[in-house]
Amino acid sequence: MRRDTFKTMQGETKSSDAAAQAVEERTEDDFSTSLSNTFRALKHRNFQLFFFGQIISLTGTWMQSVAQSWLVYRITGSVALLGLIGFANQFPVFLLTAFGGAIADKYDRRRILMTTQTCSMILAFTLAFLTLSGLVQVWHLFVIASLSGIVNAFDIPTRQSFVVDMVGKSDLLNAIALNSSMFNGARIIGPAIAGILVAAVGEGWCFLGNAVSYIAVLTGLALMNIEPKEIAQTAASAFEKIKEGFSFVAATKPIRALILLLGLVSLMGMPYAVLMPIFADQILDGGVRGLGILMGASGSGALVAALVLASRKSIKGLGSWVAISSGVFGVFLILFSLSRSFWLSALLLVPVGFSMMMQMSSSNTLVQAMVPDELRGRVMAVDSMMFMGMAPFGALIAGSLADVLGAPMTVAVGGAVCIFGSIFFGWRLPKLRPEARRIIVAMQMTGGEPASKASFQERSITAKSFR
Repeated sequence: MRRDTFKTMQGETKSSDAAAQAVEERTEDDFSTSLSNTFRALKHRNFQLFFFGQIISLTGTWMQSVAQSWLVYRITGSVALLGLIGFANQFPVFLLTAFGGAIADKYDRRRILMTTQTCSMILAFTLAFLTLSGLVQVWHLFVIASLSGIVNAFDIPTRQSFVVDMVGKSDLLNAIALNSSMFNGARIIGPAIAGILVAAVGEGWCFLGNAVSYIAVLTGLALMNIEPKEIAQTAASAFEKIKEGFSFVAATKPIRALILLLGLVSLMGMPYAVLMPIFADQILDGGVRGLGILMGASGSGALVAALVLASRKSIKGLGSWVAISSGVFGVFLILFSLSRSFWLSALLLVPVGFSMMMQMSSSNTLVQAMVPDELRGRVMAVDSMMFMGMAPFGALIAGSLADVLGAPMTVAVGGAVCIFGSIFFGWRLPKLRPEARRIIVAMQMTGGEPASKASFQERSITAKSFR
């Protein structure tokens, strides 16, 4: 009987081992599938080239951004001038990005990007030369910031609408999320490197590093093999084409609501980044190294958000994420403004970055899902105008308010406005969902092809009937 019991126990042990092994194998398979799903857009060769080229280039861009802010602050010691430099850099985006979107819809997007990236590289080399030679003056920084803004006005809408050319509609959600993760991976690495380099050898070497980094993205673009798309030639003028993009946004309630919330957050919430040198130096006593850590903390939160979005297989529920994340962004901005501990402030910037990226990328994904291909560049230009274009006004307001109220109170006011915007968008969301679903289904049925002119007109009539 003992032998039978022993054999039974032995059998149960083998059965348990087999079950445990099966669970382990299933877990490994699930993890492998999840990992594969998270990075599925990278199966496209063109997106691979773009992704790895951009992560090098964007690291350089963030190095220059931090170093330039510190250089302005070191030379002038002025909070207001920090805001003015931000205004000079981003106002051209507000002014010209609609033209950039029209150009992106009319011409080869890869060639446009090669042109804009080459121009950015030349500007970075110029800034590096002026700084390393000791010739740099504040007016140089204003001129280069303005010229960079003009380049970005054409680069941003083209880059956003170029994603679908590389991966198609099926992997668009994943590609947008990976794009965001790439941007924020660079946002962690770039400021950290900048903090070390500026403290060790000065700002000029950061500018030179940024200039060299453009070689990576230019090489990737040159190696791509993009199938040429037929672009419908019309007799419409450039202004008529631009107006068509604005009309589509104005007539499509869900897109209009998403873009308006994005503009509000950009105007009142995002300028916290402009004031970061003040927090790092005067309030938290972290100096330039502290500035790199603070920017990296925000970037790390944004990177996590981008990877969370990349793991999603559908856009279902993203509207709620937009409402919640903009409110969370405001709450943590207020908490950050109240902190006087360096490491607590760095910790609070992680959810700031997470919620900011969650709102921005979710909004971008939803907008791209609702726009036909023939209008993509122009609609993304309106999106960029509200996100990037509102930032210069926000920087100007933040710089002026910080001189009067102080940087902490300015950031707290911005956070409160973001919370208000979140509540209003959340209240409107149930009324927006039905129309958004109809548009997304229509885009899926037509594949987002230019066949949707008629459906655009139909949606314009539908939108009016909801008023």
